[in-house]
Amino acid sequence: MTRWLLATNLAAALFLTGLIWTVQIVHYPLFARVGAAGFAAYEAEHSARITVIVGPVMLLELAAAAALVFLRPAGVPAWAAWASLTLVGLIWASTALLQIPRHAELAAGFDAAAHAALVATNWIRTAAWTARSALLLWLSFR
Repeated sequence: MTRWLLATNLAAALFLTGLIWTVQIVHYPLFARVGAAGFAAYEAEHSARITVIVGPVMLLELAAAAALVFLRPAGVPAWAAWASLTLVGLIWASTALLQIPRHAELAAGFDAAAHAALVATNWIRTAAWTARSALLLWLSFR
């Protein structure tokens, strides 16, 4: 079970880390180039498509991170399991409190301030997923 639990955590974290870096460096900055006329439709399509990709993996990640705490395998320090779950909590909080509201603002049409806030606050998730991946890599290969 130890290998599967760590492998599930690591796979989810690495997938989401790669995705968030792509979103942060490529996708979100390009929102500014869509154009006002088509932006609301673009934002709606983006939200629908990205949710199908991100939603299930984020739910898997949450369950796996909680399992790592409550079914902690031998050799996984308690602090590391809790740190991993805390990072997932930070990601969920940032998503709910910062990114989703910015997307809701952008759903009405492009707004430069909302876009800038989306790009700036998304660094929280980018850093948290990167840190979680590093922690899980360390746990997996130590």
